[in-house]
Amino acid sequence: MSTSTIASGFDEAALVARAKAGDAAAFSELVQRYDRRVFRMAKQITQNDDDAEDVLQETFLKAYTHLDDFQGNSKFYTWLVRIAVNEALMKLRKRRSDRTVPLDEPIDTGEDEVAREIAVWDQNPEETYSREELARILDEAIQSLKPAYRTVFVLRDIEELSIEETAEALGLSISAVKSRLLRARLQLRDKLTRQFKRKGDDAFAYL
Repeated sequence: MSTSTIASGFDEAALVARAKAGDAAAFSELVQRYDRRVFRMAKQITQNDDDAEDVLQETFLKAYTHLDDFQGNSKFYTWLVRIAVNEALMKLRKRRSDRTVPLDEPIDTGEDEVAREIAVWDQNPEETYSREELARILDEAIQSLKPAYRTVFVLRDIEELSIEETAEALGLSISAVKSRLLRARLQLRDKLTRQFKRKGDDAFAYL
């Protein structure tokens, strides 16, 4: 075992190889490594603790069952994300008969990139709102996005996957991910701007 592996205490490729060879303890270590991140992502998409827990269980069950299908061409977590996203979206469709934009529907915005900032105000909102209230406002805005947009935003801007990893996890082209991310960010900017304006604060009078 290399010095770097000992230092990190985690060698994903080695654990996956052991798990594929039937080592249940190795798979359990992978679960412990990623279960909180998968749950957090699932909750962002489903907006429900119980559904997120179901998604978590189904994700690792399917990952274990289809472990031989993982070829190692991407990170194991990226592969898990793709399974989890599919499970979360199925949960939404079953729960609310969601008929929003499917993940494979192309969206052409004519733009590839947008500034990473959601919005820029003349005064820092933290000077007016508590951290808890800001977190609630942002969470509600994210939850109001359609699943196709919310999923891309969660993976890219919350989970901080790269554009390429997000595209791979969702089975989308890089351009489609950029387009949806652009739409999500612009919609969030609009929702947050209107939210703060409705508060009637003088600080946002010149938005």
